[in-house]
Amino acid sequence: MSPSPRSCGTFRSIRTGLALVIASAGAAVALGSAPATAAAGAVPTCAELTGQEIPASVISLPTRGGRVQSASLMTKVVSGVTVEYCEADAALSPVDPSAPDIKLSVGMPVDWNHKAMMFGGGGYNGTIPDLTQNVPFGPSGQPAPLARGYATFASDSGHQAGPAGSLDGSFGVNDEALRNFSAGDALKKTHDAAVFLIRHGYGAGPGRTYFAGGSTGGREALVVAQRWPDAFDGVIAAYPAWNNTAEGLDLGYLAQVMSRPGAFPGPDKQTLLYNSVIKACDGRDGLKDGVVSNADGCTFDPHRLRCPRGADTGPTCLSDAQITSVIAASTPFRWPYRIASGEREYPGFPFLSGADMRTPYLGFGTTAPANPMPTTSGYGFQYWDQWVKYFLTRDPAYKSLSVDPRRPGKWLPRISYLSTIQDRNDADLRPFARSGGKLLLLHGAADELVSHRSTNDYYRRVRATVGAGRTRDFMRYYLVPGANHANFGTPAFAANWDSLSALEHWVEGGRAPVDPVVTDGSHGRTRPLCEYPRWPKYHSGDPDSAQSFVCSR
Repeated sequence: MSPSPRSCGTFRSIRTGLALVIASAGAAVALGSAPATAAAGAVPTCAELTGQEIPASVISLPTRGGRVQSASLMTKVVSGVTVEYCEADAALSPVDPSAPDIKLSVGMPVDWNHKAMMFGGGGYNGTIPDLTQNVPFGPSGQPAPLARGYATFASDSGHQAGPAGSLDGSFGVNDEALRNFSAGDALKKTHDAAVFLIRHGYGAGPGRTYFAGGSTGGREALVVAQRWPDAFDGVIAAYPAWNNTAEGLDLGYLAQVMSRPGAFPGPDKQTLLYNSVIKACDGRDGLKDGVVSNADGCTFDPHRLRCPRGADTGPTCLSDAQITSVIAASTPFRWPYRIASGEREYPGFPFLSGADMRTPYLGFGTTAPANPMPTTSGYGFQYWDQWVKYFLTRDPAYKSLSVDPRRPGKWLPRISYLSTIQDRNDADLRPFARSGGKLLLLHGAADELVSHRSTNDYYRRVRATVGAGRTRDFMRYYLVPGANHANFGTPAFAANWDSLSALEHWVEGGRAPVDPVVTDGSHGRTRPLCEYPRWPKYHSGDPDSAQSFVCSR
């Protein structure tokens, strides 16, 4: 990404020799968008945004305001389309002078469609997401939002990561930074500042505003729908880590279990388990294709892989200690105490996920958990380690494996308090629905980092709270067989779906998704995208075509 050799003058797009001012009092609004009210007078130039003050008064949550640190006209090829846009980088000052800034970026294309898209982050965040990216599971053959003419924006959620990147939880020692990330306060602060800058850049605010994110970003997507139901017209939430404390407690428990002598199943053992599960369950959906469509109907007893007398005799079997570990990973973890968020358990991971050695870094990893935590252990174990050090104890030297999630002792009050910030479990989305908001919820059934069972639970809670019929008026949940966390590595099914177009049709045209189709980006095959709890069952015909499947219960 580099500045254009042209001057950063007024936002203009040259088409066949004609200069088209894209933001003026007479600008046309994209089909289906709400009318944008253009400001009178000249449109500010990109260069004029540098140094622009962002008043605290335009941000609905407490800050000390902000400032645009730089603004440059950029030219970049985005998903095959050459896009010229103004990138404005800004910082919002915290109320607590010892807290870090919220750093954000806004990309304003010269060929604007009068819409805006906010991206969520991942892990502990700490870096500004790429403004040119696609939505989670977005197809590579379709333009990303910026290439479609969206003004895109995102932030680092209120802290700057060190060398550990998305696994740097050190900001958790500061209360304001903790709330910015965990409670999602930085999301609304970023939204308000970005909309302010978009108005200055174009002379008009966006007619429609969308949010898309996966994992932590998926949790953030649900946060904005819950906390600020009028801020976004449409939301894409993929593999959301919505009950963050609950999952952390499960990961902490699994870290303890797998740190025991001989208990960790190494790469060969993980591959053995995965292949054994596929062999046992593939074909139950009518087709042997390496994808288990009915993941919740797949049962496998790891004792079938037991080594003679339970001792570890090599890569072709599991020891008793390793069997205990994989059963613990796939079993719901319940804690015998109350926490303030009301959560009581985390549902565990199916064997199809944590055991998939095609993605070892996100699953179990290649090294057993230990003190200190190895960087080759599973992503989730490292996440727990950072949480204990900086969120829970606020002692960077604390040994995370010494905290027992089953019996936390003196740490229980702190765990309970953190749950009120991190577990974003308000399933009453009626205010979002009343505002006209639409929500697309997606998860891969082979996710190795955030259990799809947890998203199943969230969906059931929304239906129980809102009602089945009213839920379908504004929400769809699709579980994608074979898809893992963010299409990391080489998943059994690399999910690709143009969810953004589907969301646009729903929000702007009132047309809800009907019989959507998901494509395997690695193999070119297609499958029906079935609404949960249905799953694709092979009927007859071309096994690579979605038309050969029916959505079954």
